[in-house]
Amino acid sequence: MKTHTPKSQENLQTIENLLKTFAIQPFQNDGEHHFSIKEIKPESQMPSLFDKEVIISLFDSDHDVTQMQNSFNTLEFKMNLLFDNKFDKFDDVYKEGTFIFVELKNSSELIKQYVLYHRGKIIDGSIQNDATTKSFIYNTIKPKSEKNNNRFVHSLYENVRKDDISCCVRYLSIKEISQVLASQTSSPYAMPVGFTVSIALDDLLIFSAFSEYPNSLFGDLKIKFKINPSAFVFCQVDPVMS
Repeated sequence: MKTHTPKSQENLQTIENLLKTFAIQPFQNDGEHHFSIKEIKPESQMPSLFDKEVIISLFDSDHDVTQMQNSFNTLEFKMNLLFDNKFDKFDDVYKEGTFIFVELKNSSELIKQYVLYHRGKIIDGSIQNDATTKSFIYNTIKPKSEKNNNRFVHSLYENVRKDDISCCVRYLSIKEISQVLASQTSSPYAMPVGFTVSIALDDLLIFSAFSEYPNSLFGDLKIKFKINPSAFVFCQVDPVMS
Protein backbone atom coordinates (compact mmCIF):
# COMPACT_ATOMS: atom_id res chain seq x y z
CA MET A 1 0.00 0.00 0.00
CA LYS A 2 1.40 3.37 -0.98
CA THR A 3 0.88 6.44 1.18
CA HIS A 4 0.12 9.62 -0.69
CA THR A 5 1.53 12.86 0.77
CA PRO A 6 -0.02 16.09 -0.50
CA LYS A 7 2.51 18.51 -2.00
CA SER A 8 1.41 21.22 0.41
CA GLN A 9 2.76 19.12 3.31
CA GLU A 10 6.03 17.88 1.79
CA ASN A 11 8.15 20.76 3.14
CA LEU A 12 6.44 21.14 6.50
CA GLN A 13 8.76 21.21 9.56
CA THR A 14 8.20 20.94 13.25
CA ILE A 15 7.89 24.24 15.10
CA GLU A 16 11.12 23.44 16.97
CA ASN A 17 13.17 22.98 13.79
CA LEU A 18 11.62 26.05 12.22
CA LEU A 19 12.56 28.23 15.19
CA LYS A 20 16.13 26.92 15.11
CA THR A 21 16.58 28.36 11.63
CA PHE A 22 15.98 31.86 13.05
CA ALA A 23 17.92 31.42 16.30
CA ILE A 24 21.52 32.40 16.90
CA GLN A 25 23.26 29.27 18.05
CA PRO A 26 25.57 29.71 21.08
CA PHE A 27 29.30 29.63 20.41
CA GLN A 28 30.88 26.33 21.41
CA ASN A 29 34.39 26.65 22.79
CA ASP A 30 36.48 23.95 21.14
CA GLY A 31 39.49 24.58 23.36
CA GLU A 32 41.18 26.90 20.88
CA HIS A 33 39.61 30.03 22.38
CA HIS A 34 40.43 31.44 25.79
CA PHE A 35 40.59 34.69 27.72
CA SER A 36 42.71 36.00 30.55
CA ILE A 37 42.47 38.87 33.01
CA LYS A 38 45.32 41.30 33.49
CA GLU A 39 45.77 44.25 35.82
CA ILE A 40 47.38 47.35 34.28
CA LYS A 41 48.96 49.85 36.66
CA PRO A 42 48.49 53.61 36.07
CA GLU A 43 51.34 55.45 34.39
CA SER A 44 50.83 58.41 36.71
CA GLN A 45 52.54 58.58 40.06
CA MET A 46 50.33 57.02 42.71
CA PRO A 47 48.94 57.84 45.19
CA SER A 48 47.71 61.07 43.66
CA LEU A 49 45.69 64.07 44.82
CA PHE A 50 42.15 64.69 43.60
CA ASP A 51 43.16 67.58 41.37
CA LYS A 52 45.92 65.64 39.59
CA GLU A 53 45.52 63.88 36.25
CA VAL A 54 45.61 60.09 36.11
CA ILE A 55 46.82 58.27 32.98
CA ILE A 56 45.99 54.61 32.37
CA SER A 57 46.79 52.55 29.29
CA LEU A 58 43.91 50.53 27.84
CA PHE A 59 46.29 48.69 25.52
CA ASP A 60 48.14 45.47 26.28
CA SER A 61 50.54 43.85 23.82
CA ASP A 62 50.11 40.45 25.52
CA HIS A 63 46.47 40.30 24.45
CA ASP A 64 45.18 40.21 20.90
CA VAL A 65 41.89 41.83 21.89
CA THR A 66 40.81 43.96 24.86
CA GLN A 67 37.15 43.47 25.78
CA MET A 68 36.13 47.03 26.60
CA GLN A 69 32.64 45.98 27.67
CA ASN A 70 34.17 43.81 30.42
CA SER A 71 36.97 46.17 31.48
CA PHE A 72 36.92 48.54 34.43
CA ASN A 73 39.07 50.89 36.49
CA THR A 74 39.32 50.25 40.21
CA LEU A 75 40.17 53.23 42.41
CA GLU A 76 40.98 53.02 46.10
CA PHE A 77 41.32 56.34 47.86
CA LYS A 78 40.96 58.18 51.14
CA MET A 79 38.98 61.35 51.68
CA ASN A 80 37.84 63.57 54.53
CA LEU A 81 34.14 63.95 55.25
CA LEU A 82 33.38 67.36 56.76
CA PHE A 83 30.70 67.87 59.42
CA ASP A 84 29.44 70.97 61.20
CA ASN A 85 27.92 68.87 64.00
CA LYS A 86 29.58 66.30 66.27
CA PHE A 87 26.23 64.66 67.20
CA ASP A 88 27.21 64.97 70.87
CA LYS A 89 23.65 65.87 71.92
CA PHE A 90 22.11 62.70 70.48
CA ASP A 91 21.17 59.76 72.70
CA ASP A 92 23.51 56.76 72.58
CA VAL A 93 20.66 54.47 71.54
CA TYR A 94 19.92 56.72 68.57
CA LYS A 95 23.59 56.87 67.61
CA GLU A 96 23.96 53.09 67.53
CA GLY A 97 20.87 52.47 65.43
CA THR A 98 21.21 55.30 62.92
CA PHE A 99 23.38 55.08 59.83
CA ILE A 100 24.13 57.40 56.96
CA PHE A 101 25.61 56.38 53.65
CA VAL A 102 28.00 58.32 51.46
CA GLU A 103 27.82 57.19 47.87
CA LEU A 104 28.17 57.71 44.17
CA LYS A 105 24.91 57.15 42.31
CA ASN A 106 27.05 55.73 39.52
CA SER A 107 30.76 55.17 39.88
CA SER A 108 31.51 56.72 36.47
CA GLU A 109 30.30 60.08 37.82
CA LEU A 110 33.54 60.23 39.80
CA ILE A 111 35.38 61.15 36.59
CA LYS A 112 35.12 64.88 36.06
CA GLN A 113 36.86 65.14 32.69
CA TYR A 114 38.81 62.86 30.38
CA VAL A 115 40.49 62.59 27.01
CA LEU A 116 41.67 59.63 24.93
CA TYR A 117 45.11 59.28 23.33
CA HIS A 118 45.83 56.98 20.40
CA ARG A 119 49.52 56.39 19.75
CA GLY A 120 50.37 59.54 21.68
CA LYS A 121 47.89 61.84 19.91
CA ILE A 122 44.58 63.17 21.19
CA ILE A 123 41.59 61.55 19.49
CA ASP A 124 39.41 64.24 17.93
CA GLY A 125 36.09 64.59 19.74
CA SER A 126 37.20 62.56 22.77
CA ILE A 127 37.65 65.52 25.13
CA GLN A 128 34.95 65.59 27.82
CA ASN A 129 35.04 68.54 30.22
CA ASP A 130 31.77 67.72 31.98
CA ALA A 131 31.90 63.94 32.11
CA THR A 132 30.05 63.75 35.46
CA THR A 133 26.85 65.24 34.02
CA LYS A 134 26.99 63.13 30.86
CA SER A 135 27.58 59.95 32.86
CA PHE A 136 24.60 60.79 35.07
CA ILE A 137 22.32 61.28 32.05
CA TYR A 138 23.58 58.15 30.30
CA ASN A 139 23.21 55.91 33.37
CA THR A 140 19.74 57.28 34.12
CA ILE A 141 18.34 55.55 31.04
CA LYS A 142 20.20 52.30 31.66
CA PRO A 143 17.91 49.41 32.63
CA LYS A 144 18.06 48.28 36.26
CA SER A 145 19.07 44.79 35.18
CA GLU A 146 22.45 46.19 34.09
CA LYS A 147 22.98 47.98 37.40
CA ASN A 148 22.69 45.00 39.73
CA ASN A 149 25.48 42.77 38.46
CA ASN A 150 28.72 44.65 39.16
CA ARG A 151 30.55 45.32 42.41
CA PHE A 152 30.79 48.93 43.68
CA VAL A 153 29.34 50.44 40.48
CA HIS A 154 25.67 51.50 40.77
CA SER A 155 23.84 52.62 43.92
CA LEU A 156 20.10 52.03 43.63
CA TYR A 157 18.31 53.14 46.82
CA GLU A 158 16.48 49.83 47.22
CA ASN A 159 19.88 48.10 47.13
CA VAL A 160 21.58 50.57 49.48
CA ARG A 161 19.27 49.73 52.36
CA LYS A 162 19.97 46.02 51.75
CA ASP A 163 23.75 46.54 51.90
CA ASP A 164 24.04 45.10 48.40
CA ILE A 165 27.52 44.49 46.95
CA SER A 166 26.58 46.36 43.76
CA CYS A 167 26.42 49.70 45.59
CA CYS A 168 29.24 52.20 45.43
CA VAL A 169 28.70 53.29 49.02
CA ARG A 170 30.26 53.62 52.47
CA TYR A 171 28.07 53.12 55.55
CA LEU A 172 28.77 55.11 58.73
CA SER A 173 26.97 54.95 62.05
CA ILE A 174 26.29 58.17 63.94
CA LYS A 175 28.10 56.59 66.90
CA GLU A 176 31.23 55.98 64.82
CA ILE A 177 31.16 59.54 63.48
CA SER A 178 30.64 61.01 66.95
CA GLN A 179 33.59 59.10 68.40
CA VAL A 180 35.96 60.29 65.66
CA LEU A 181 34.85 63.92 65.95
CA ALA A 182 34.72 64.07 69.77
CA SER A 183 38.27 65.37 70.29
CA GLN A 184 38.13 68.01 67.54
CA THR A 185 37.59 71.60 68.59
CA SER A 186 36.93 73.61 65.44
CA SER A 187 34.30 73.30 62.72
CA PRO A 188 34.17 71.85 60.12
CA TYR A 189 35.05 68.55 61.77
CA ALA A 190 36.86 66.04 59.56
CA MET A 191 36.46 62.28 59.43
CA PRO A 192 38.86 60.32 57.18
CA VAL A 193 37.29 57.35 55.36
CA GLY A 194 38.44 54.88 52.74
CA PHE A 195 36.51 54.21 49.56
CA THR A 196 36.65 51.63 46.75
CA VAL A 197 35.17 52.42 43.34
CA SER A 198 34.92 50.28 40.20
CA ILE A 199 34.28 52.25 37.02
CA ALA A 200 33.06 50.12 34.13
CA LEU A 201 34.53 51.52 30.92
CA ASP A 202 31.28 51.13 29.00
CA ASP A 203 29.57 53.35 31.61
CA LEU A 204 31.57 56.22 30.13
CA LEU A 205 29.71 57.74 27.21
CA ILE A 206 32.62 57.44 24.78
CA PHE A 207 32.81 53.66 25.36
CA SER A 208 29.06 53.03 25.52
CA ALA A 209 28.99 51.37 22.08
CA PHE A 210 32.53 49.97 22.29
CA SER A 211 32.93 46.21 22.52
CA GLU A 212 36.33 44.84 21.52
CA TYR A 213 39.61 46.64 20.80
CA PRO A 214 42.13 44.78 18.57
CA ASN A 215 45.43 45.69 20.24
CA SER A 216 47.77 44.45 17.51
CA LEU A 217 45.78 46.21 14.79
CA PHE A 218 45.08 49.62 16.36
CA GLY A 219 47.97 50.05 18.79
CA ASP A 220 48.38 52.05 21.98
CA LEU A 221 45.26 53.57 23.57
CA LYS A 222 45.27 55.61 26.79
CA ILE A 223 42.80 57.56 28.88
CA LYS A 224 43.70 60.61 30.97
CA PHE A 225 41.17 61.77 33.53
CA LYS A 226 40.54 63.89 36.61
CA ILE A 227 38.49 63.04 39.68
CA ASN A 228 35.40 65.00 40.76
CA PRO A 229 35.31 65.13 44.61
CA SER A 230 31.91 66.87 44.47
CA ALA A 231 30.17 63.88 42.88
CA PHE A 232 29.36 62.22 46.21
CA VAL A 233 25.94 62.37 47.86
CA PHE A 234 24.75 61.25 51.30
CA CYS A 235 21.52 60.26 52.98
CA GLN A 236 20.23 58.48 56.08
CA VAL A 237 19.57 54.77 55.77
CA ASP A 238 15.88 54.07 56.37
CA PRO A 239 15.90 52.42 59.85
CA VAL A 240 12.47 50.82 59.30
CA MET A 241 13.12 49.27 55.90
CA SER A 242 16.64 48.16 56.88
